[in-house]
Parts: sequence; C-alpha cells; structure tokens
Amino acid sequence: MEISDWDQRYRAEAQQAERVESSPSPLVVQAAGWLPAGRALDLACGSGRNAIWLAEHGWTVTAVDGAEGAIEIVRRRAAAKGLNITTRVADLEAGEFAIPEGAWDLIVIAYYLQRGLFEKARAGVRPGGLLLAIVHTAAPGEEPTAHRLRPGELRGFFPGWEVLHAYEGQPQDPEHRRGVAEILARKPSRGRQPVAGEDGPAAL
Repeated sequence: MEISDWDQRYRAEAQQAERVESSPSPLVVQAAGWLPAGRALDLACGSGRNAIWLAEHGWTVTAVDGAEGAIEIVRRRAAAKGLNITTRVADLEAGEFAIPEGAWDLIVIAYYLQRGLFEKARAGVRPGGLLLAIVHTAAPGEEPTAHRLRPGELRGFFPGWEVLHAYEGQPQDPEHRRGVAEILARKPSRGRQPVAGEDGPAAL
C-alpha cells in the first residue's frame, strides 16, 4: 500500500475505538523489561499502540510514521492521556527521518519492512541498547517480497549482536494473523562484562 492509502485507512479507523485503543505488541512489553525506561524510537508507529504503552511506562518516546492520519491518532491519544510523545510525519523510504547515531535505548520496528532501514536503526541504538523488529514472512511456496521476508532472513540483519529473542511462526499478537519473524537484539557494549545472574526477564 502507498502512504496515501495508509493515511486514508487510519483516518477511517480513527472512528473505531477498539482499533485505536488496542494493546501493545506482546514483544514490546517483554522487551521493556530488559532495560530501565529510557529513550525509545517507534518507527512506522501506526496508531501508536506501542508508543503510547511505552510512554505510559516512563519511556521518552519519539513516534514516526509516513501517514499523517496515523500521527494525528497518536497525538490525540497522547493528549487525552496527558502523555508527552514527540511525533513526526516522515516517509521512511524517502529518508525523511534521520536516525541520530547512538541516540536510543530502544528502537521498535513492528510490522513494517524496509530492508535498508535495519542498518540505520542499528546505528541509532546506543551500545547496550535494544532493537526490536517484527515483520511478516512469506508463506511456504511464496517468494519473498519488499514487504515479506524469507524464513531465516531477519536474523541476518543483526551480525555481531546478542540475540535475546528470535521467533518465526504464527503471530502471538491478536492484531495480526499472517506468519511473522521476530527478533530482539542487544547492541554490543565495548568492555561490558556479563553480570552474574543476568538472565533477563523469565518471559524471554
């Protein structure tokens, strides 16, 4: 779909409270348990379910999407909840949003695939920070496309990173039905030594 199509879709869905007020992706909730609340960037944020949840739990959040209708929903929801979320309307494929290097504790890319974005997102994570990605995958017998990865492809975008969670199969998110690949990876920290008993949340 083109950005204009997504914009129309979000404007129509703004009237559907059950959609707009949907819960965050389960993996985002789990990922937040690996770090104290810090700076989070939600790329292709849609109607903001992940950005809103993170802001409610103490994160300083920037939410970016190419569809103005989506960002309008995020702004209204944030205002209604008294949350301060930085929002940007930007076409990610056109490079309209520059990701500052080493600026984010957590970057979320949920249900959006732009292969060239992974390198920029990796650079944007601070050492020791996390990058979370959830993308749709091609079904058996299908060829990968610009919007669907082949099985096993996602992990290849994170060479040298510590993979805390990797999954492929049916989504564990009621908002989606098509098969997905998920990854939660930590950027290496120079000189960082493992802490005894540091196992992360039991859920992962």
